[in-house]
Amino acid sequence: MGKNVGKRFRCSECGFFSQAWLGRCPNCGSWGTLQEESETGSGRLAGREGIPVVSDLARVPPPKRVPSGIEELDRVLGGGWIAGSVALLAGEPGVGKSTLLLQACASMAASGKRVLYVSGEESPSQVALRAKRLKAGDSGFSLVCREGVQEILPMMSGFDFAVFDSVQAMRHPESPGWPGTPGQVRSVAQAVMEEAKASDCAVVLVGHITKDGQIAGPKLLEHMVDVVLHFSGEKTSPYRHVRGVKNRYGSTDELGVFEMGEAGLEGIPDPGRLYWNEATSPIPGTAMTVVLEGSRPFVAEIQSLSCATPFPYPKRTSRGIAGSRLGLLLAVLERRGGVGARSMDVFMNVVGGLYLEDPAADLAVCMSLASSLVDRSLPRNRVFIGEVGLGGEVRPVPHVPSRLKEISRLGFSTVVMSRYQAQEAPDGIEILRVGRLSEALKELG
Repeated sequence: MGKNVGKRFRCSECGFFSQAWLGRCPNCGSWGTLQEESETGSGRLAGREGIPVVSDLARVPPPKRVPSGIEELDRVLGGGWIAGSVALLAGEPGVGKSTLLLQACASMAASGKRVLYVSGEESPSQVALRAKRLKAGDSGFSLVCREGVQEILPMMSGFDFAVFDSVQAMRHPESPGWPGTPGQVRSVAQAVMEEAKASDCAVVLVGHITKDGQIAGPKLLEHMVDVVLHFSGEKTSPYRHVRGVKNRYGSTDELGVFEMGEAGLEGIPDPGRLYWNEATSPIPGTAMTVVLEGSRPFVAEIQSLSCATPFPYPKRTSRGIAGSRLGLLLAVLERRGGVGARSMDVFMNVVGGLYLEDPAADLAVCMSLASSLVDRSLPRNRVFIGEVGLGGEVRPVPHVPSRLKEISRLGFSTVVMSRYQAQEAPDGIEILRVGRLSEALKELG
């Protein structure tokens, strides 16, 4: 006899388990998210004699990759989709998620793969209209427009690749609530994952982004899937970015760059000149740096503008860099560099819609701010690389050879970096080494 069937409660937001119902999840702090589940003790031991045990990891074959047919997307994925895996592609409405996946489906079907596109939000005529615009209407992939996930799962065994657009629109009959609720999203994702592994079919779930930039649905969804891709882009810009934030089969933080045109999305294999202006005349408040997105170096242009304000609380506005990071570097600049902005409104922008997370851009941010505050231009052919500490020290950064190679390729001649960076200058590049922010500020004269 097995153990008696008990009750437990699971948070639909983060997956936390509790033996008693609670109004608020003690793990994530969400209210009203604990739902009752049945727990069977005997089920954990059932079939334990048949559990496969791997004793030699060297003999385990590598995962089978399924190329998407889009080079920029494959680079972010690490070579393509993984058979039997589930990926989540999330982005704001209208950014081009369905367009990208429809192009991938058409390319894969044209190469002989069996592809299924499931739309829970659009009718066949709407999908056909987009496919005609993308010239993908006769590529040979299969289309199903239904909400019930249980009706779709039996079909997956006959396909190599499947897209569910979107996970918030699909419905699981055994889960209460409307499509898009945390319980429904979790049940749909769990059912799709189980079928994907059983049928060895690579699956992509399309997800939406909320107003605060989070993936809609329970946070548990990101932990369940194997790959999480963020698809973003400015509405006024034709450029779109695909960033890998989770990848169990490859590197993370890789960035793919696309351009949206009349015929769909087109990958940009060399986006090195997209994020800076090649104008020769220097402008106060402009500084150049090189950041890494995964393994790819990008030359980025940082622009700052400061002006006096009559109000007691000056504005701090940034685009392309976190506001908290801007405030921290302004404090370091005033305390360690002697350049203050207490009575000034400060506005900062990273050209091209690029979002900077690499700390190697700290020195360039400080130089851009200082240049704007003192209204003096920096030399146009100068690039600043270095992390700035709270003590005003300029610290070394990793992967300097690839950064210098990109700088040389784009025609820059001088690099300002930490004196503690043990790196020889390549041909045609002069390295100016500084130990503190105050030394770098001497570039302003």
